Amino acid sequence: MGQAPIWVKGFDRIRMKDLAQVGGKNASLGEMTSALTKAGVRVPPGFAVTSEAFREMVRHNRLQKPIDYFSLLIEKHPSSLKANAQAVRALWLKAKFPIPLAASIIEAYRDLCRKEKTRDLPVAVRSSATAEDLPDASFAGQQETFLNVRGEKALIDACRRCYASLYTDRAISYRIEKGYAHKKIALSIGVQRMVRSDIGSSGVMFSIDTESGFTGAVLINAAFGLGETVVQGEVDPDEYMVFKPLLGKKGLVPILKKEKGAKEVKMIYRRREGTRLVRTAPVERERYVLADPEILQLARWAALVEKHYGKPMDMEWAKDGGTGKLYMVQARPETVQSRRKAGVLKSYKLKQKGKMLLQGMSVGDGIAVGPVCRITSAKQISQFKEGSVLVAEMTDPDWVPIMKKARGIITDHGGRTCHAAIVSRELGIPAVVGTGKATHILKNGQKVTVSCAEGLQGNIYQGELAFSEKETRLDRFAQTRTQILMNIASPDAAFQWWHLPVKGIGLARMEFLVSETIKVHPMALVHFKDLSDKKLKEQIEGITKGYNDKSEYFVDKLSRGLAQIAATQYPHPVIVRLSDFKTNEYANLIGGSLYEPKEENPMIGWRGASRYYSAGYQPGFELECKALKRAREILGLTNIVVMVPFCRTPQEADKVLAVMAANGLRRHQKGLEVYVMCEIPANVILAEEFAKRFDGFSIGSNDLTQLTLGVDRDSGILTKLFDERDEAVMKSIADVIRRCRATGTKIGICGQAPSDHPEFAAFLVRCGIDSISLNPDSVAAAILSVSRQEKAIRRARR
Repeated sequence: MGQAPIWVKGFDRIRMKDLAQVGGKNASLGEMTSALTKAGVRVPPGFAVTSEAFREMVRHNRLQKPIDYFSLLIEKHPSSLKANAQAVRALWLKAKFPIPLAASIIEAYRDLCRKEKTRDLPVAVRSSATAEDLPDASFAGQQETFLNVRGEKALIDACRRCYASLYTDRAISYRIEKGYAHKKIALSIGVQRMVRSDIGSSGVMFSIDTESGFTGAVLINAAFGLGETVVQGEVDPDEYMVFKPLLGKKGLVPILKKEKGAKEVKMIYRRREGTRLVRTAPVERERYVLADPEILQLARWAALVEKHYGKPMDMEWAKDGGTGKLYMVQARPETVQSRRKAGVLKSYKLKQKGKMLLQGMSVGDGIAVGPVCRITSAKQISQFKEGSVLVAEMTDPDWVPIMKKARGIITDHGGRTCHAAIVSRELGIPAVVGTGKATHILKNGQKVTVSCAEGLQGNIYQGELAFSEKETRLDRFAQTRTQILMNIASPDAAFQWWHLPVKGIGLARMEFLVSETIKVHPMALVHFKDLSDKKLKEQIEGITKGYNDKSEYFVDKLSRGLAQIAATQYPHPVIVRLSDFKTNEYANLIGGSLYEPKEENPMIGWRGASRYYSAGYQPGFELECKALKRAREILGLTNIVVMVPFCRTPQEADKVLAVMAANGLRRHQKGLEVYVMCEIPANVILAEEFAKRFDGFSIGSNDLTQLTLGVDRDSGILTKLFDERDEAVMKSIADVIRRCRATGTKIGICGQAPSDHPEFAAFLVRCGIDSISLNPDSVAAAILSVSRQEKAIRRARR
């Protein structure tokens, strides 16, 4: 006698090896139940109705021939899909369950009810398709799920409807597209205790950053009510990001990101079976869905699931509003980032010649083609068409959202250190800045090619020219004695470039976080209650909604932003430069004009260190200190190094260090290192004095060049005189490197020069510099250049 068929199987007896029998969803639920509940992962109990039960239904109701007939009609006449699919579903909806099969399902349901101490336990009935010869085919999202199913009769009916959903229009189209034979497809059904997330919350979770592929993050989306709204994109959920390597470390709360979503609607149960959408209460929309301990618990589960499966995972979770307990309700392999090529850089080359329209300074080394979309003021930003080439006079932080959607960027004004250039580099978008007349020459809709692949000069050509892409494997780069770091301003850029073969970040620009994320002048937050301007107060209230203490808004946003940047390079050093706005830039922040004087020459005015101990800004600087302390000691990113910019005298250094210490940032306490920017001739001349006060120097070649040569780096008239390779500048750099090496003080460079001029990077290597920090798009070329120079030095010494 043959072995009796297995029609029903409890999740606690299912593993991934049973995939062909129970489908992807059920196999995953069984795997988590069987293997991870002892580790603390909580999965709602349930059972699977196997694919053997499906085939028994087909045999019992003699459905194979009519299914084959209608399937053949659909394949021969695609236009008949709707009518024939409906005919197949109708057959299933009339199908009778064999008495033994129905009894098996009902008994499993009764057993579930007994364990949960109720008679008609509400369950979710989910389809889990599989194939005889394609057991790993997931068929994700193709079949139906029925929620809040109560009672034996309703359960059997829901199972029948699950079987019918195997023949929806979209499911049949999917199989035809993928080349799966209909007769080889079977369906398993998962029956799982409902979690009362209708009065709680739910969402999705990934054990990897879905945009960048950064492997150190857990990304959690959360909304009130049932999870279908999040899965289907019907609601704007909260978003949380947690840093996996620090999970479970005592005293740490490594939540890198917390963003509230609008959460305007939520899905709840109907009185009997089914669901409905309702408006979310205002009090719910204004608060976070999850508390910090819950965010961390979910993140720990994500890490456990990922470790068990040995790959990045895509998961669903739910919180029972009655018990307050969290549950994992689904897990499957992540399929987007895992398919992308890791450790690969691209280079570009034009394959055609075209008519030159404009020239300027190139940013990056890429090529972009597309129609022009000319924006002449921030008021027109909403008119930008995604996928176009943005053409503007200049940009500022308000433009970042559309810059992210652009294929290329062209500006009339600006140099290599302007906003458009910095943001374009970090986004990896080709840009040509300082063309002088792009907004006058280029017309809306005109097709152009933006080429930054021809050296320091960026070229704009007429039409869409063909170009080639070349991939370079990062694992082929040689290790260098000189530490290669990169310059970063925003968390988005840090995540985009995390995979580069660098050993940290040599310059993390705090001011970009202040201008793009926080937006409000810190002193306006400190003195918020005393503001007399009603409109200004309302504006700040709108931005800082949810923060009763407006200073906490600054500390929270800045600490998490800095922690995100630091996480991408952990445990390598991330050197965070304290705010280095000039007074005119500070004045542009919301409320800034109330606190900033008007200076004739802000470039050499009240900036950097001189602000930090002055009555006019010290309370704002103390917020920076609190944010850094939180990022290091609560979020756990102890790889953050603090750097003081524009420090004119050793006495000024003493004052700044004293204010930092008073606010919990005492040098060498809890491993804290403090560096100084070497960008003023005084820093070179008194190098030994500064070395007594700081752990390292970072040469800022832009400011050091302008102050050595007396050339305004932003002056278009004096552009030809501004050159970091000038003999006087290079002598100063060589001198300070020599003196730092004599005192045993670390010294690197974070200026623009090594990015623009490979020969300058070679000069630094010959001088014995410890580290070179470059723009991300220059890293690959610099590693090769530095490697060659180091080999040449070794050969010369033999």
